[in-house]
Amino acid sequence: MPAGTMFAKFKSTNVAAATTSQSVADGNPITQYFEIGKPVACAGPELAWRIHDAYRKSDNKECSVFIFEKKVAEKLHKPRRKETITELLKSSVKTLERFRHPRILQIYHTVEESADTLAFASEPIFASLSNVLAFHESKTYDNANVAAAGGAGAGVGPAQTQGPAGVQPQRPAHAKEYSFLDMELKYGFLQLTEALAYLHYSGHVIHRNVCPSSVLITKRGIWKLAGMEYVERMNETDLNSSIPCPPWSNRVSKMAQPNLDFMAPETQSTSKCSLLSDMFSLGMVICAVFNNGRPLIQAGNSTSNYAKQMETLDDMVHKLMPRLPIALQEATSRMASRDATARPTAQLLQLIKYFIDPAINALKFLDVVNMKDTQQKSQFYKTTLIEAMPVIPRKLWWQTIWPMLKSEINNNEVLAAVLQPVMLFVQEATHFEYDALMSATMKIVYNTPKSIQASVTILENLHLIIEKTKPEDVTTDIMPMLFCSFDGSTIQVQSAAVVAVANVFDSIDELSIRRMVLPKVKLVFEKNITDPKIVQNVLMCIERVMDRMERAQVMEEVLPLLANIRIPDPDIIMRTVRIYHKLFVDKSYGLSVETMATNVLPLLIPHTVNPALNFEHYCYLLEVLQQMLEAIDRQQRNKLKLDNLSMASPERHRTLRHQFSTDNMNAPPFNIPNLRIDQRKTSSAEDMARKNSGGSGMLGGWWFGCSPSSPDSNFLRVGNVFPNRRLSDNTLMTPKIRIAPSCASSPGGTPGSGLPTRRHSSIGPQERRGSAINLSPPTKSPLLYSQKQGGSMPNTSSSVPFLLSSSMQSIRSRRQSTVLSSGPLGSGSGILQQLGSGMVRQLTSVSGTVSPVPLLRVNGARNSISHSHTNVRKCPSLNITFSQ
Repeated sequence: MPAGTMFAKFKSTNVAAATTSQSVADGNPITQYFEIGKPVACAGPELAWRIHDAYRKSDNKECSVFIFEKKVAEKLHKPRRKETITELLKSSVKTLERFRHPRILQIYHTVEESADTLAFASEPIFASLSNVLAFHESKTYDNANVAAAGGAGAGVGPAQTQGPAGVQPQRPAHAKEYSFLDMELKYGFLQLTEALAYLHYSGHVIHRNVCPSSVLITKRGIWKLAGMEYVERMNETDLNSSIPCPPWSNRVSKMAQPNLDFMAPETQSTSKCSLLSDMFSLGMVICAVFNNGRPLIQAGNSTSNYAKQMETLDDMVHKLMPRLPIALQEATSRMASRDATARPTAQLLQLIKYFIDPAINALKFLDVVNMKDTQQKSQFYKTTLIEAMPVIPRKLWWQTIWPMLKSEINNNEVLAAVLQPVMLFVQEATHFEYDALMSATMKIVYNTPKSIQASVTILENLHLIIEKTKPEDVTTDIMPMLFCSFDGSTIQVQSAAVVAVANVFDSIDELSIRRMVLPKVKLVFEKNITDPKIVQNVLMCIERVMDRMERAQVMEEVLPLLANIRIPDPDIIMRTVRIYHKLFVDKSYGLSVETMATNVLPLLIPHTVNPALNFEHYCYLLEVLQQMLEAIDRQQRNKLKLDNLSMASPERHRTLRHQFSTDNMNAPPFNIPNLRIDQRKTSSAEDMARKNSGGSGMLGGWWFGCSPSSPDSNFLRVGNVFPNRRLSDNTLMTPKIRIAPSCASSPGGTPGSGLPTRRHSSIGPQERRGSAINLSPPTKSPLLYSQKQGGSMPNTSSSVPFLLSSSMQSIRSRRQSTVLSSGPLGSGSGILQQLGSGMVRQLTSVSGTVSPVPLLRVNGARNSISHSHTNVRKCPSLNITFSQ
């Protein structure tokens, strides 16, 4: 029978015998201290130790109990060898107790012996590496057999991959189903390296049996080195020297010897070993892990097979290298070398690039965190672990990190720091994970006294906790803690409680909000009215919970609270404005215009000149104010209209004002004398206006009745009127003009002798006065007319008052006065009629009103018109002044 099959049957029998559970340990003193459960794994030489789940009775602490049944040795060995195996196993436990290191299996209770069993207790164990590799090896057999069955004549692999006659071998009973992550393997290899470094350089011993059955994996996923049955002490003066050690022999019980498949070649060939012998064994373990659980050397407890396979070891290692991570290949090939001098030491192996990883460093510190002081722990939990968790696989969160955090919950000195990563667990956990793994621990946190920072951390993340907690637990555990936080004496806890209410208000019933939350929040506000952070948190809380408050409570409690805010902080102002706006927009609150006018606007308007507000804040504030003012205006207008229906309305006087407006006054037309320009100079303003004028002048043809091509084209054309100028400002360059007589018989005229010379009655013969002709200017669409252009002036009602305001009053008051002497045109005619009889064409606008007359100031020489100056003043739109 092949050796592998024999050992598989033994292992299966070994574990199957453990089905009796507690009965196997009956009679052993260890049962007084531990409650022993079912077996979960096996380890040690020939997997002789059966590992049971257990709990310590004194403190209910989880652990594992290792049990060895002496009858197992009796079946495999002669009775006289039973005592040898028992002593060997007992000494290994004593050695483990002596070496206290995080990478060495920790013993909770020393070995206890009875007539039938040996037993000791250790930290909780999940399985040995041998159990896990057996599972992977059996999977490989299964896959190989399936491939062979479906290969249709394809070649079959090595003999060991297929059972006898093609029968698929059963999975060993000791196999433990488990899959390693890459980071788990990396961290596991590093832990074994650290364990060997401790034994070599601190313990000064050689392990001699580094193999999968000596490596135990705890429930936290930590790899621990055990199996100290064959430890040899080194020469402390020369650690690199070799020491004598017995080779593997068929004459000695297999249980009393190391595993031949992982033994260093120099031990078997020269009966000597050194610390580098352990490095060879470690290299072979690494190769077995990446070889689907199978060791490269499978001697089957035969020294001859061992020697033959050792000759081809280098080739097997070379073929296996592609399966290993690149950063680990060189170190592994050197460790598996038959030349001991080529192997790296444990100290050097820890320094290779493969083990340089921030996540690995965080996990390393976590394993030894109990050896650190409070400050180091706090720094690690708050900073290092938080930064490393995103790159640590989620599987290791629950397997490696959470158990350590849970153990620190009862340590009040580091609780505040521990809660930082705990909140990250709460945030990332599924509902199932939270209920199964975290709920019980979190209840302890709620109900135990906490530091200020721990309370703040819980309250600030309360919304995350409630999201994962069952509703009944929220009511019984979380809400009482929240309400009690308001009664704390520290501002930090009170502020955090206010923030927590704002975050979890959906989970609080309306009765609790009205009777518990709002009074407590208001009390916190009154105590810290000058603290900007407290005030801002209170406003945030009120803004979120006011939807679930009654209208009366909002009006009675919230509005007075807002009125007491005196902090000019922009964020606080904006939160206040948003609350007011919400009350204004939501009609269910019933914010009246009286309240807005008396209580709201007086508080908000001063903030319009707050220099701390930015442009967006100011615009939002002004928008809210305008909406409120419009609402007040709309309601007040409607109210006043209803209240004052019987009173005279200002609109009733609009018709009367329109009736007497100058826009609606009609005046009789009057004639303007036609003036012939002898010489005229224009100002720069006129030149500019002339350049910008249209193709035809308005006044040239429309006012004087002629076109640019007519013989009278050299008549005066007024170009542009500047509407914003005063009458006194419209002074142009004064041209010399001659006033043509209306007829040959005109007074003062001399036929054939040119224009007559006029002397004013009030001046001497040598005096000359300049004449000024003032025409009222239009106020809209002024245009400039050149001498060669003609056009029309639009008639605008807005320009009429300028023409008629003073001139028409003079016309009306003096219309009946006829102080001018009778002329040839008829009795009672004035100077305008005499001047305009032959020179001015009387025109009226389309609407029937007199068109606006442009303004012109003209100075003339001493000449004609021998009438009194009093008659000249009666002209409504022509004012002539003479200077000698």
